[in-house]
Amino acid sequence: MPPTPASPARRVLILSFSPIASDARVLKQVALLAERYDVVTCGYGVAPIGVAEHIRVPDELAIWRYPRLAVVLRRYRSAYWGNAAIDFVRTALRGRRFDIVLADDVDAVPLALSLKPSCGVHADLHEYSPRQHDELPRFRWFVKPFIEWICRRYVTRAASTTTVSASIAREYERRFGFRPEVVTNAAPYVEAVPTPPHTPLRIVHSGAALRNRHLETLIDAITGARPGVTLDLFLTANDAAYLAELREIVAAADGRVRLHDPVPYAQLAETLRGFDIGIHVLPPVNVNNEWALPNKIFDYVQARLAVLVGPSPEMADYVRRYGIGVVTDGFGADDVRRAVDELDAAAVARMKAAASSSARELSSEDQVRVWDRAIAALAAR
Repeated sequence: MPPTPASPARRVLILSFSPIASDARVLKQVALLAERYDVVTCGYGVAPIGVAEHIRVPDELAIWRYPRLAVVLRRYRSAYWGNAAIDFVRTALRGRRFDIVLADDVDAVPLALSLKPSCGVHADLHEYSPRQHDELPRFRWFVKPFIEWICRRYVTRAASTTTVSASIAREYERRFGFRPEVVTNAAPYVEAVPTPPHTPLRIVHSGAALRNRHLETLIDAITGARPGVTLDLFLTANDAAYLAELREIVAAADGRVRLHDPVPYAQLAETLRGFDIGIHVLPPVNVNNEWALPNKIFDYVQARLAVLVGPSPEMADYVRRYGIGVVTDGFGADDVRRAVDELDAAAVARMKAAASSSARELSSEDQVRVWDRAIAALAAR
């Protein structure tokens, strides 16, 4: 389907409180819209390639640092506009005019609306922010009501919305009355063919070192699996203390598990192709874990790997629907170990072939058309 034509006069601001140049989801928005609009970005870090201008938010102004007392006392308006990062952007953009603002995540939406873009605001909500860390009591007591206030008061006023999975879209509709369209965290299409399975099988996991992902479960599972099966972990240091603990666990293991530094995203698909099975077993400690449909699943598909996941509804649905892998019975080490032990080279070869045949349909090129339509609809106003 050809892209929707747009007036070259349309000026679009992509507002994201993230390091945009390394944020895979926001970079897809930049690549899509910079071809057809005059795009300005505002966020942390250096300018992404292809934009007309970039407004850099100082790294020391973390978006999560809302005034604590104002949040506790439920003075939410003061809490929001008293955030140093939001105040910086508000000042930096004062007097600027945009036709459209694409606001990434809930925090950016009130600020985007305050800019009064002539054609409206599109909110890409990513995951389900009101319950992002609801395994933590202080989050449930103080932060959740604040984010719900933002959703009710501001996100409902966005002209259009998107999120990462159907389950999250349904929850936004149930709680707040709007139904986002879905844009998965799919990876760009890679032209490749499946590699033959190794003997013994090689398993890989790439992603963030976050404690609530319980990655030690994967290590325990593989060290107890049938002889020879290996696990390689490519982890970003999101939680340095947790990553150090994982290093100790790996060092005490039997040598079948290796921990690596992350590789640049541009090299990830080629790196992953050296393995047979991409694994992500994510215990449902919060709603976003329960409903996750993360980019790594699509990275594994583009690398033409078999996929091994836990019984998380969204991930399990994709694995079963496309025949690309196996769903474990539960989230424990024994569940993972049993699933690994039941796999053989022939089954993995079939799953890798299924991933290859589904790779184009599951690529980001298909998904970003939703953003294309949404922004074009605003531009046509």
